[in-house]
Amino acid sequence: MVKSPSSLSVHITRLEMTAPPKASLPMPVNIQTAIMRAPEIPLPFYRYLYRQVGARWQWVDRLRLSDDQLTATLHDKRNNISVLYVNGAPAGFYEYLVEDDDQIELTHFGLMEHALGLGIGKWFLLQALYAIWLLNPQRVVTTTNTLDHPRALQLYQMFGFSPVSTGTGIVRPLSDKELLELAKKA
Repeated sequence: MVKSPSSLSVHITRLEMTAPPKASLPMPVNIQTAIMRAPEIPLPFYRYLYRQVGARWQWVDRLRLSDDQLTATLHDKRNNISVLYVNGAPAGFYEYLVEDDDQIELTHFGLMEHALGLGIGKWFLLQALYAIWLLNPQRVVTTTNTLDHPRALQLYQMFGFSPVSTGTGIVRPLSDKELLELAKKA
């Protein structure tokens, strides 16, 4: 019998910022970085990025989408994905959705395990925010929860986000069966 993991209770914080970040950070030294937009991203590559970045934080929603659902989400012209490369290898990504002329949601942001501790997290988030604010929204929103990096909320606030609401939710981790199905899609 395949064991299903227990559901996890989370505290969710919704944040918004209404002006571009004032912070400026130098590019990290002694590492080569590149950030590349990934329009029409292939599903296996996206699933790889999403799983590598989000596994430790229990990112599961996109992994449960069918190929058709994921394609529709990712290739929506309002959705934008950019991949961070460090020393030639994928190291993280950010994704945002232009909800309308006034609001853009930073839907995903994170680094892969091998990129944590290199001192590039703050710099990479700032690059994501700069890219979003180039579109001149009235506000940028994002959501974090207690399963996220312990300093995520603090980092968002450091760059100008303010909490606007909180709540609770349930995250159901991937079951062994779901993990096997994902492996077959790779």
